[in-house]
Amino acid sequence: MTTLAPTISTRFFPRAASWLRDLTLIVLGSLFVAALAQVEIPLPFTPVPITGQTFGVLLVGAALGSKRGAASLALYLTEGMIGLPFFAGGAHGLTIVTGATGGYLIGFIVAAYVIGLLAERGLERSARTSFIPFLVGTTVIYACGVTWLSVVLGSFSKAITLGMVPFLIGDAIKLLAASLALPTAWRLVK
Repeated sequence: MTTLAPTISTRFFPRAASWLRDLTLIVLGSLFVAALAQVEIPLPFTPVPITGQTFGVLLVGAALGSKRGAASLALYLTEGMIGLPFFAGGAHGLTIVTGATGGYLIGFIVAAYVIGLLAERGLERSARTSFIPFLVGTTVIYACGVTWLSVVLGSFSKAITLGMVPFLIGDAIKLLAASLALPTAWRLVK
């Protein structure tokens, strides 16, 4: 019996603890982005509001890595679609995902994966180098969001004008803020 006990504890409990830790981080990441989504500034000339979500996506992707980051944002999207008030300004439901901001929401998952992938390759180790994965992730979000918005609006140029241009300065600030906040996020995840 003494030889079986260490085998059971080393084979099953570390895996269970790792799985539980991963699940906890994924859920906390989704809740973090949901909280930041409540920071919303509607703009009267565009269907896309300014929110804190992008900042959250950048940090979750870099801190959790590609798989856990993408899983966290997929969970966030699912939580909002099933009725939790997790989208911008407390919105929820499938109509939000199929509406003007749906491409951005889908882009969050892809961006978190890409940011996490770049972070796993060491590009998030300092505030200076973390700018690269954050810039790539923001570009992914714009690519998905503007593409979908062009379908909703019926015009790619209108989608650029209403879904990207007004947000460039704010997103640059979010990139810098995420770069500065990343060391703290790493400490919390560790």
